[in-house]
Amino acid sequence: MIPLTEDITSTRYLTVREVASTLRVSNMTVYRLINSGDLRAVRVGKSFRLREDDVNGYLSDRYTQAG
Repeated sequence: MIPLTEDITSTRYLTVREVASTLRVSNMTVYRLINSGDLRAVRVGKSFRLREDDVNGYLSDRYTQAG
């Protein structure tokens, strides 16, 4: 859950499709990450919105250097 003390007006929100396109995965993969709790999301009506910072955090937590 996102605390109400955060400035939500300056936060950029992405759709599931935008996140899937950025990560080069299917929409279903993003939904699975949301349902498993790996990616935080806000439900708006019947759809989800993800904070850009949360997506970046997810990627940086899983970053490994090859070689």
